[in-house]
Amino acid sequence: MIIPRAIQNLIDAFQRLPGIGPKTAQRLTFYLLHVPQSELDRFAEALSGLKRNTKTCSICKNVDEIDPCSLCQDQSRDHSKICVVEDVLDVLAIERSSKHRGIYHVLHGRIDPLNNIGPEEIFINELLERAKEPVKEIILATNPDMEGEATAMYIRKKLQNSKNPKIKITRLAHGLPIGANIEYADERTLGEALDGRKEF
Repeated sequence: MIIPRAIQNLIDAFQRLPGIGPKTAQRLTFYLLHVPQSELDRFAEALSGLKRNTKTCSICKNVDEIDPCSLCQDQSRDHSKICVVEDVLDVLAIERSSKHRGIYHVLHGRIDPLNNIGPEEIFINELLERAKEPVKEIILATNPDMEGEATAMYIRKKLQNSKNPKIKITRLAHGLPIGANIEYADERTLGEALDGRKEF
């Protein structure tokens, strides 16, 4: 069967997205082929407006409709606490917890030598510039995997040599998730849970 060029172009476009294989790309394309044109137009408009209607915050590198972003402009937040995250999705996750009332710094990645991503490819230097301000605490909320840990250690080392020696550097606690069974926890998670124990 010869696939029409318009269909093949969309299949190819979907396949360039992360986590989308050939079969999923075909399924999505043929699903959209049967959607009413008005709905398809709305989808295309939302897609084309994605870049045009968003901005990267010049302060924290979060994504918003305005610059500086709404979080950086919010004077009710504690601007002396900066939570450092790898991605914009991490900001959304932490905001859902309602436990952090400070501001953020989005790195847009992490140090990953295997993929040629060094400190210069992500927004670490911008964080170090912000740390010169009257910042009291930097919360390192990178992922607890090898690359996330390496990124957190690199930032900690740089901050310790910064011009703000009074800055407090903290790391998110690691350990057992709520509802987990101890018998199923791996040694590292259980070890971190024991190391991070607190008075009850």
